Amino acid sequence: MNQRSRFLQRSARVPAMALIALSGSWPAGLAQTQLPEQETLQVTETVTITAPAPEGAARPIPNAPIQDAYILGPGDAVVVELLDIPEYSGVFTIGPDGTLYLPRLRSLVVEGLTVEELRYFLTRQFSAYVRDPQVFVSPAAYRPIRVYIGGEVARPGYYYLSGKQGVVGLEEATTSTNPGATNLATGQVGVAGRATTAGITSNPANQIGPRILGVQVNEALRLPTVFDALRTAGGVTPFSKLSEVSVTRKRPLSSGGGKMRTKLNFLTLITEGNESQNIRLFDGDTVVVARSPVELREQIIKAGQTNLSPDFVQVFVTGRVRAPGSKVLPQGASLDQALASAGGQKLIRGQVEFIRFNRDGTTDQRKFFVGGANPAGSYKNPILMAGDVVRVNDSPLSATVTVLNELTGPAVGVYSVYSLFRDFQ
Repeated sequence: MNQRSRFLQRSARVPAMALIALSGSWPAGLAQTQLPEQETLQVTETVTITAPAPEGAARPIPNAPIQDAYILGPGDAVVVELLDIPEYSGVFTIGPDGTLYLPRLRSLVVEGLTVEELRYFLTRQFSAYVRDPQVFVSPAAYRPIRVYIGGEVARPGYYYLSGKQGVVGLEEATTSTNPGATNLATGQVGVAGRATTAGITSNPANQIGPRILGVQVNEALRLPTVFDALRTAGGVTPFSKLSEVSVTRKRPLSSGGGKMRTKLNFLTLITEGNESQNIRLFDGDTVVVARSPVELREQIIKAGQTNLSPDFVQVFVTGRVRAPGSKVLPQGASLDQALASAGGQKLIRGQVEFIRFNRDGTTDQRKFFVGGANPAGSYKNPILMAGDVVRVNDSPLSATVTVLNELTGPAVGVYSVYSLFRDFQ
């Protein structure tokens, strides 16, 4: 049988379909249907935290189980194949308004659907023109997703993520040409006019794939994970409680809409390699890391052994030390290590002052005498974070000597000039 003979002679329906595409309404046969919930996340707990979507927003929900939880949106590209009908097949991109333009069907609002929901929806739509249509849909390219990363991370905020993930500090390593600039990812000091790229491994996800009808296929087909999100936000801090990481996500319309939240024990990923706690992230997800009331030295050392956080932190050591200035230390370094990197304290010295400016506007300021064996993470030997300031103050004796030098310095200079002129005469 010729392929053309499979088309139904229903030309009167074409204006009606065009009207549906323009108005955004859906046929009565595609009214919203509640489906049994089938979550695929390998997580510890799932809790619904918002109400389902309002009933007024009618969407094309198929009456079949949905296994794919990825929600399509503007920027996604999909491969639509209508079996034995190449005229209606191809690679199509969802526009900024959430519509997908297809041959014969014209514009269809598909934003908010999963890939499997889209397949069922297109099967219904093509059934008006093709007998027993067999439609296959698969992703061709994922859009960059926008997630919020909050809680106890180095730089909370909104981030755009994609399958292209670099190394923390890579932007400094590849673009910095300032002499003396330190790359915290490698601990190397930059040289003017040269890019520090040695030792950087390329990501297979960055490889460019073929293009079909102007759409880049197989590019960034790896969805980012929680690990990628935390790394993009600058990594963790000594107070990050990785055993309590929460992820909030939109639910598909087939599951009733709304949002769901899950709790992850992300610490088991870096200690035991438990990949089930490193779930993929979708557009609109929120990742929050809990804060521990005490410094978790063992955890920060474990994280420093991975590429989750920068390998080095930059702190400032000043006062009665032999080599004051900015110091680059390994991740998880303590105050004693900062003093040692500055050449140690001078013989006549006073109390050590530790200053940390917190993100909430408060200041952690401590004064104490350094001596004896203070374990790392204790009050007198805290784990350092980027931007910490360590100052060794003057003792009463050294302060007195400094004041006398400041007072007598001008007088000594004047007397020296006077003696020079007197000897000349």
